[in-house]
Amino acid sequence: MLVVETVARIRREHFVKGKRIKEISRDLRLSRNTVRKVLRSGATSFEYERQVQPLPKLGAWRGELDRMLAANAAKGWREQLTLIRLFEELRGLGYAGGYDAVRRYARKWRKARGDATAEGFVPLSFAPGEAYQFDWSHEVVVLNGVTVTVKVAHFRLCHSRMPFVRAYPRESQEMVFDAHDRAFSFFRGTCARGIYDNMKTAVETVFIGRDRAFNRRFQQMCSHYLVEPTACTPAAGWEKGQVENQVGWVRERFFTPRLRFASYEDMNGWLLDRCVAHTKAHRHPERPEETIWSAFQAERPSLVAYAGRFDGFHAVPATVSKTCLVRHDGNKYSVAAKALGRPVEVHAYADRIQIRQDGQLVAEHARAFGRGQTIYDPWHYVPVLARKPGALRNGAPFKNWLLPSALAGVRGKLAAAEDGDRQMVEILGAVLVDGLGTVEAACAEALLGGVHSSDVVLNILARQRAPAAAVTILTPDALRLRHEPTADCARYDSLRRAV
Repeated sequence: MLVVETVARIRREHFVKGKRIKEISRDLRLSRNTVRKVLRSGATSFEYERQVQPLPKLGAWRGELDRMLAANAAKGWREQLTLIRLFEELRGLGYAGGYDAVRRYARKWRKARGDATAEGFVPLSFAPGEAYQFDWSHEVVVLNGVTVTVKVAHFRLCHSRMPFVRAYPRESQEMVFDAHDRAFSFFRGTCARGIYDNMKTAVETVFIGRDRAFNRRFQQMCSHYLVEPTACTPAAGWEKGQVENQVGWVRERFFTPRLRFASYEDMNGWLLDRCVAHTKAHRHPERPEETIWSAFQAERPSLVAYAGRFDGFHAVPATVSKTCLVRHDGNKYSVAAKALGRPVEVHAYADRIQIRQDGQLVAEHARAFGRGQTIYDPWHYVPVLARKPGALRNGAPFKNWLLPSALAGVRGKLAAAEDGDRQMVEILGAVLVDGLGTVEAACAEALLGGVHSSDVVLNILARQRAPAAAVTILTPDALRLRHEPTADCARYDSLRRAV
């Protein structure tokens, strides 16, 4: 089975290490056609639906059992639960296996924990372009007059110590994707390896040792940027000590005293400037003869080339309500009326929401991060107005609708007419056919002439449309003339003489 991990490794072996197809095929025990297909397609995943999944019963519960054993071991000896009690709790969560498998696993877990080394650390050294470290921190700032807790994404190039920080409202997966793209774009490349903790947006299951089951979309992102992800041992922060240290000094130097900005964009622009200024003013900890910025400039040629933006969205299925609304992340977003009655897929990005149906875009909005908000696009409801024109006056999507000046002028004049709503709906419906700019120009022409009815505006639009091409009729050969008639007016004179 060609899983995303294998695809990612094939791409790294070829594009980063420069191996030939023959070598990759031999090392990974794959056919050359398979390797060639991966490299030529540029895809980061290949769909394959397995009919039978032969996994042991305990396999899916190892992560949960690890957490239960660790939490139990951290308690005092009087409060610790027996192994049979832990087994019963695991069964209550849905585990269907037997006690013996849990007992054997717990014995190996205790042995591995007992064999762990004491609190000692080994200094680490990294080659240029070898690795970067990533982590999150929570900081308190004042945004637009409101005190909020923001989530700050931290990157650190391990060789040059170059930092990159960016603030977000969430730690969700689409924020992880956006943070990586902006960091790699700033670095103008990336490293061959990324070091992470076991965050849920990247790691689905933590196995014994170094084995991890990475999230599928996270693996696709790493494959796109040709990065090999590495997860730290749980509770072993020293394995990414550089970025852990960065969290401390960024909080002390950048977020103290409390920052005050009008928006996230203003704050992130300021943070990027501070990162550059800090690295130009401070020496490299291992090479005091140069600054961090100069070390970063020297490391840049060793980075893996920036592969362009990854389409980093988090997809969630959703249904469309009868009011043409889709709920996501505690808020509601309007969709085009044609999407009513069938399921859609919400693509959540860091800064926007796209809603697609059968691959077609049916709505796009700036993302809202509050709760209970409803974001309308009035144009989504124009087809509904054709059946219910009275909704134009009191419909929620049309409250404070900022129309272009000529359209707004026509709407204001039609407000006093008895059937003004119906006429305005006819003009708005023409926008879906002729475009907003054309209808705006037609409304301006009508107002210039001192009229504003829908019949006049629609007549102007009809006159501006290009006439349909004349239909060419092919004459059958049986009806073609053999002798073309000649124009001879003298024949009429002969008729007169005959009379």
